[in-house]
Amino acid sequence: MTKLTYFFPDSQDFIDPTFCFQRETRNEHRIRQRDDKYPHEVFPRPYDGILVSKAVVDGLGGSGKYSQPQRNRFYRQGVKRFFRLDSTFQTMGDCGAFTYADLEEPPYSVDEVIEFYSRSRFDFGVSLDHIVFSYDKPKAPVSGQELKECIRRQEMTLDLADQFLSRTKKEEFTPLGVAHGWNPKSYKESVQALIKMGYQRITLGGMVPLKTSQILEVLQEVSQVRKATTQFHLLGIARVDNVADYIRYGVTSIDNTTALQQAFKDQKKNYHTIDGNYYTALRIPQLNANPKLSRLIKSGKVDQDQARKLEKQSLQAMQEFQAGIKSIEDTLAPILEYEKLYDGEKAGKLAGEYQRTLEARPWEQCQCEICRKLQHNVVIFRGSERNRSRGFHNIQVFYKRLQDEITKYAKANEERKCG
Repeated sequence: MTKLTYFFPDSQDFIDPTFCFQRETRNEHRIRQRDDKYPHEVFPRPYDGILVSKAVVDGLGGSGKYSQPQRNRFYRQGVKRFFRLDSTFQTMGDCGAFTYADLEEPPYSVDEVIEFYSRSRFDFGVSLDHIVFSYDKPKAPVSGQELKECIRRQEMTLDLADQFLSRTKKEEFTPLGVAHGWNPKSYKESVQALIKMGYQRITLGGMVPLKTSQILEVLQEVSQVRKATTQFHLLGIARVDNVADYIRYGVTSIDNTTALQQAFKDQKKNYHTIDGNYYTALRIPQLNANPKLSRLIKSGKVDQDQARKLEKQSLQAMQEFQAGIKSIEDTLAPILEYEKLYDGEKAGKLAGEYQRTLEARPWEQCQCEICRKLQHNVVIFRGSERNRSRGFHNIQVFYKRLQDEITKYAKANEERKCG
C-alpha cells in the first residue's frame, strides 16, 4: 500500500471553541491549554502525526514557545498525552535547526537531544544537525570560504549523526539521520555516509529555500544510492503537486506548516479549497490591534471615532452579505473606506481579490466544521481566532488533497503493473 505520512509541526496552535465572533468575547473561565482545541480535535484527521522541535519546547537559553508550566507538563505527560493524541497518530521530534542556524555550533549536545526524545516518548527522533544554507546556482557553484563552511557543517552533522545512532540502540524511539548538502552530489554523499552508519530512515534537511526543480534534482540523485529499506523524510517540504515524485524517489514522510501560515501571512492565498484554488481574506483589522492605524490615531492624522465607525460598518456589511441583504458592491464600500485609513495609498490593491472571494462564497461550498460554524467569518482577516481557524481549515484541505494525490499515484501504479 502506498503511504506518505504527513507530520504537522507544532507551534502551540489552538483555537478557542468558546469565542463569540459576533461580540468578539471569550468565556471568562476559559483555560487555554485545557479548553482550546488542536487541529486534530476539530477535524477527524487533518494529519498523520505531530512533529515537535526541542527549540520550540525548550528554546535557546531557556526561552521557548512553551511556558515553564507547559514545559513541565510536556515532560511529565509525554508528547502523545500532552497533545491529546490517540494511538493512531505518530510523533516525531527534531532539534529545530533553523532556530540556531546563525550559531557556530548547535546549542545542544547529542545526549541532551536523546534525553528530550526519550523523556517525551516520541516515536521518531531526528539526529542533531547544523543547516547548510548555500546551494549551487547555474554557472555559480558554491566556492571559497562559503564552500568551506558548507563542508564544515556537513561533516559536523554526519559526526553528530554517528554519535546519535550509537547512543540510541537501547532507546524506544526510531532514529533518523540528517543529510545536508549544497548540491545533489553532496546530498548523495551525506546519504551514503548515513546508510553506511546503519540508518534506515534519513531526513533531508535545509531544502526549504530551494525551488521545486532543485528539490527534485536532489531526490533523483539520492535515490540512486538508497537501499530497499531506506526511507526519506523531507523536513519542511510538502508540495502536493510533487507527491508522485516524492514516492517514486523513496520519500515516506513529510512535514510542513505552509497551509496554516498562508491563512494569515500570505498576501492573497489565505483560504484554500479542495480543487487547489485560493481566495483572499478580506482585511478588517481590529482598531486597537493594528499598529499602523494606532500610530495614525495617536498622531491625530486619523479620527478614532471615524475609524471605529468604519470598522463596525465593515463587520456589519459582511454579516448582511452572508444573510443575502447586501450586494457585493455595498459590502465592499465600507471595507475599502476603512482600508484607506490604515493603508493610505496602498488601499484598494486587493479590491479585485476581495470581489472574487465574495462572488465565489467558497465557505458555502465547504462542509468542514470550521466553515459551517464560522460562515463568512472564515474569510475575514482579523484577529487570531478567525485567522487561525482559517488556517485549520487549510490544514484539513491540504491533507485531503494529499490523500487524493496518493490515491491517484497508487491507482496509476497499479494500472502500469497490470498493463
